[in-house]
Amino acid sequence: MKRVVITGMGALTPIGNTVDEFSKNVMGGKCGIDFITKFDASTFKVKVAAELKNFDATDYLEKNEVRKMDAFTQYAVIAAEQAVTDSGIVGNIAPERLGVYIGSGIGGMDTFINQTEKLLSGGERKVSPFFIPMMISNMASGTVAIRSGAKGPCLPIVTACSTSTHEIGEAFRAIKHGYADAIIAGGAEATINPLCVAGFTNMTALSTKNIPLESSIPFDLRRDGFVVGEGSAVIVLEEMEHAKARGAKIYAEVVGYGNSCDAYHITAPHPDAEGAAAAIRIALKEASYEDGMKIYYNAHGTSTPLNDKAETVAIKKVFEEKAKDIRISSTKSMTGHMLGAAGAIEAIVCALTLSKGMIAPTIGYKEKDPDCDLDYTPNHCVEAEVDLAISTSLGFGGHNGVLAFRKFED
Repeated sequence: MKRVVITGMGALTPIGNTVDEFSKNVMGGKCGIDFITKFDASTFKVKVAAELKNFDATDYLEKNEVRKMDAFTQYAVIAAEQAVTDSGIVGNIAPERLGVYIGSGIGGMDTFINQTEKLLSGGERKVSPFFIPMMISNMASGTVAIRSGAKGPCLPIVTACSTSTHEIGEAFRAIKHGYADAIIAGGAEATINPLCVAGFTNMTALSTKNIPLESSIPFDLRRDGFVVGEGSAVIVLEEMEHAKARGAKIYAEVVGYGNSCDAYHITAPHPDAEGAAAAIRIALKEASYEDGMKIYYNAHGTSTPLNDKAETVAIKKVFEEKAKDIRISSTKSMTGHMLGAAGAIEAIVCALTLSKGMIAPTIGYKEKDPDCDLDYTPNHCVEAEVDLAISTSLGFGGHNGVLAFRKFED
């Protein structure tokens, strides 16, 4: 089987609009959560979110392009172009051997809201001819493929919060089995709007504290829900020999991928966490995990009471008595929950951990939960060399995705 490495990374997040800025802030424990500015949330039960900062799409794209793209596609294009530029892949690969796997958990919700308002206020003729292509979730992948000339496999996946973990995992498999030489993979989400915030609030998924530094506090006893975030993260996955032949910079190697389903409930994780544990075991087996390896585990860690408890159960099921030795953190304490983009930004955290020898913290952590009794790297990053970095995503519908990474060694 072929080996797969990461040769480019791009990020547009609530704590940084480039990978370098994100890296500095995620290791520094910077909180990207604040009061909502995208709409008037004064009458809403939830008033905080993790928005992009100092962002204007026209700084990156032509005004005419922005007008024809929903925000989630704008974010994906910007992050993808960062990753593609970083990798230098375009021009160094046959177009039919370059693919794009970029997904979104929800897609063009801003467009959906805007065009619905136009229909209701002005009738059918007011609806934009770009409504459908702007809204549909595959358009991030399609647009990135057009802009990069990628004529290989193009696969937008929708698995809620596991979307971009599954994108990267399926891209890893496609390259490993020879279907492409490189794939631009990741996710994008833009759902900080009245409809989505109201919907998540009314299903009691969001934190209602409205205190930015205390709203996303994974594994803490005081946690009461997640904070919705936005942005995009994209990486370039490449077949190792192809990358070496062109002298590409290599960040890390992808060595394992697990995919399973709880088959239990539309939103809640199974309390025995067997589905999540199964996905972790699959990824570890493919990564040739051995007892004694030092592990960094980037948790799904949403700050919801059920998720964090179930994820802790999954870690203990898989690692048993060694669970207490694993370095764990949830970077959603800083970025909020970027939904379909979460897995990709957390994959970047894993690559950064391997290259920098630093474990990002879980910020805002104060009160221990007896049901969450592992090492969650509270409040400050720590220096630690690890052998294997794991990223886990657990999506609505019971979708479980796990990725495993190692430092690249020829």
